[in-house]
Amino acid sequence: MSLFHYQLRVLTTLFSFFVFLSFNAQLQNSQQLNGNSGINTITTAVPFLLISPDSRSGAMGDAGVAISPDANSVFWNPAKLVFIDPSKDMGFSMSYSPWLRALVNDINLAYLSGYKRIDQFSSIGASLRYFSLGNITFTDNFGSTIRDFKPNEFAVDVVYSRKLSNNFSAGLSARYIYSNLTGGTSVGGADTKPGQSVAADLSLYYVSNPFKIAERQSNIAFGTNISNIGAKMAYTENADRDFIPTNLRLGTALNMELDEFNKLSFTFDANKLLVPTNPYYNPDDGTVLFGRDPDVGVASGIFGSFTDAPGTVYANNGVYYVENGSKLKEELNEVNLSFGTEFLYSELFAIRAGYFHEHPTKGNRRFVSLGAGVKYKVLELDLSYLLALTQQSPLANTIRFSIKLNMGSGSSSEN
Repeated sequence: MSLFHYQLRVLTTLFSFFVFLSFNAQLQNSQQLNGNSGINTITTAVPFLLISPDSRSGAMGDAGVAISPDANSVFWNPAKLVFIDPSKDMGFSMSYSPWLRALVNDINLAYLSGYKRIDQFSSIGASLRYFSLGNITFTDNFGSTIRDFKPNEFAVDVVYSRKLSNNFSAGLSARYIYSNLTGGTSVGGADTKPGQSVAADLSLYYVSNPFKIAERQSNIAFGTNISNIGAKMAYTENADRDFIPTNLRLGTALNMELDEFNKLSFTFDANKLLVPTNPYYNPDDGTVLFGRDPDVGVASGIFGSFTDAPGTVYANNGVYYVENGSKLKEELNEVNLSFGTEFLYSELFAIRAGYFHEHPTKGNRRFVSLGAGVKYKVLELDLSYLLALTQQSPLANTIRFSIKLNMGSGSSSEN
């Protein structure tokens, strides 16, 4: 491997592995990932696209595809935008998070989103995600400094949400992605360039009519979002192109009015990356023994991601075999789970908590999250805090800040 490719791999994983993996998993080669260790994390380009940008969902274990809609629905589920309270004609949200503070002190994620109601059946929205990856020093083969550079990535979204019935809606997003990790630095004769791609999201949202639970007015919502359906990305002309993090998110939320002033919500999300899983390679000739060759097109990667796990591989006298049932087990291990709850008092003050679980062989992100929010007239302030459940987690003590602004209209009823 050339020095440039080594530095690029270190850079992309060091600053982005919080989405999928731990340090130890990233420092192993493909054979070790699929061998006796059992670790087989899935890596992609631009994993910042999956970071929860806002404090509300960040406080609920990164669950958000089916919770009540707001300006941050542009990220979680654009189909929800058209179900925002009709008295709120327009809204904006700004979020900021210092990231990986347990590891470095200069990585930050900023997020700006907004929406505008067109009529009672449709809404539009837009967002900007900007990820600053701190400072990195590039060196040559002899350790001499080439240059300092501050890598950065961003994504710009435009979305459209449409009601298909009184209870059901659909959303469509278009996204431009830009990732500049090297600043065009040439190392070892390899010329680099920013990675670029375009992608789309397809989302659905359903909210039930009100019903009673123990004499309390309630409703239940379901949401799904297939995000980042788009072209692969590369940082050199000759390098293999990497998948961007196409992701399937499914979720539900139960909302209850405890009394005139108090509301309680419970939510659950499940996520699965729709990109190829690393196969198990023959240590003798490098051919794929179990699983599937990941060098496929985007569509094949998406549909094949449900059945391409190699399972747990063992060797006996030069003969390799897969443990019975381990392929299905590994596929299930690739599903991340989020649980959250929100207590809202008089539409003015909120307390939130959540839990996120990722299997140890797929990245081992496990954490509890806490948060609170306060509303004053058209302004809402939210804060979340993450408590990691794994030792030496770079996610420990992550804080997110969000500000939302809601602007009303003269209409407060819908057909």
